[in-house]
Amino acid sequence: MKKSLVAGVLFFNGIAMLAQSNDEQVIKDIYKSGLTKSKCYSWLDHLSNKIGARLSGSDNAEKAVQYTKAQLETLGLDKVYLQEMMVPKWVRGEKETAYILDNKTKITVPIAALGGSVATSKNGLTAAVIEVQGIEDLKKWGDQIKGKIVFYNRPMDPTFIETFKSYGGCVDQRYAGAKEAAKLGAVGTIVRSMNLRLDDFPHTGAQSYGDLSPAEYIPTAAISTNGAELLSQKLKANPNLQFYFKQSCEQMPEALSYNVIGEIKGSEHPENIMVVGGHLDSWDLADGSHDDGAGVVQSMETLRIFKQIGYKPKNTIRVVLFMNEENGGRGGKKYAELAQTNHENHIFALESDSGGFSPRGFSIEADDANYQKILSWKNLFEPYLIHSFVKGGAGADINPLSSGKIVKAGLKPDSQRYFDYHHALNDNFDAINKRELELGAATMTSLLYLMDQNGIIK
Repeated sequence: MKKSLVAGVLFFNGIAMLAQSNDEQVIKDIYKSGLTKSKCYSWLDHLSNKIGARLSGSDNAEKAVQYTKAQLETLGLDKVYLQEMMVPKWVRGEKETAYILDNKTKITVPIAALGGSVATSKNGLTAAVIEVQGIEDLKKWGDQIKGKIVFYNRPMDPTFIETFKSYGGCVDQRYAGAKEAAKLGAVGTIVRSMNLRLDDFPHTGAQSYGDLSPAEYIPTAAISTNGAELLSQKLKANPNLQFYFKQSCEQMPEALSYNVIGEIKGSEHPENIMVVGGHLDSWDLADGSHDDGAGVVQSMETLRIFKQIGYKPKNTIRVVLFMNEENGGRGGKKYAELAQTNHENHIFALESDSGGFSPRGFSIEADDANYQKILSWKNLFEPYLIHSFVKGGAGADINPLSSGKIVKAGLKPDSQRYFDYHHALNDNFDAINKRELELGAATMTSLLYLMDQNGIIK
């Protein structure tokens, strides 16, 4: 009896070791393909340098849709198609101007209108300034806000090693700052850029007027971190100084656009769908190579790798290049809506929207059983220096997606430099490191492979 028990244990251990050995070899093949035959860098080169900034509703966004669709069609996938939707169309107009008026001295500072903002008058806006450290601090000023420009100057907290936590701690002043200041009678707002370093790049981003009527909208813009430091310093010396800014942005009628989708049909369970994606749109100041051109081409690359190494997935694997993540999230919402309408069963979703830097691991949305299952694969990733598997948010575009049981994950690259580029003029192709981009794509492909092989615990 004891001998048969030992034999049984050895037998099952042997099967487990054989499976582990096979997984190691497949992952090795994935990284080899990703680091020697990758197309993601050349795809991003074209997306960034031949097309450029891809704000929703723009001509460039449409060019990006057609380009990525054409490239997916070259991979020999089972299906490539477009998923249409209407998206917001906001136009920046002429380059913004701004300066500090201090005792009749004009000191120019760099600003950029926030997405969705209204314009100033044609002659610009001049007013006294009140500096606040966020929305809660704003409320303490009461009637003193009336007729003033509110200057939100709460910086990202540098003590957090996870920089997305720093960003999350102060981005509310960008998103809702104008709305809250307008309620108190402010005539405009200036917001410190979401950036940990001091530089001269204003960082744009989405803002919302919420339930205010259009007559209550006030212009709002981001100021560079160096500009914010200077304005704060000047205000301490002269609280009566004034600030001038001019912007000519405009909200246009909604435009037709698309999610771009390509898929490999599952060989055993085609009804089960695994999604991998990033967002195709970017802000308009730069070509958006990190946010999120990198995620787009990495997602496309996962399917190229599978085809190149001859891997036939058990489940249907679908790449989705989402449109309008930056100023509306329409792509993610439309995909989730149609998935529900079509009674599709999604078991896994993976997003890359944190830049093209060296991969460090994954942020995982799952119950404890599936989280522990993914943790059990950690040793397979450690040879590639992938070590961080944490519970947390997976990504804005896959967030609306739901099924009976679904696991979601977000690629976690090293985040220390990400906010140097995020939504700014310098988020261009020259900020991308080819090898880091390719490592991220191979890491994503490896997790997709393991999820496809092992499924989820229901």
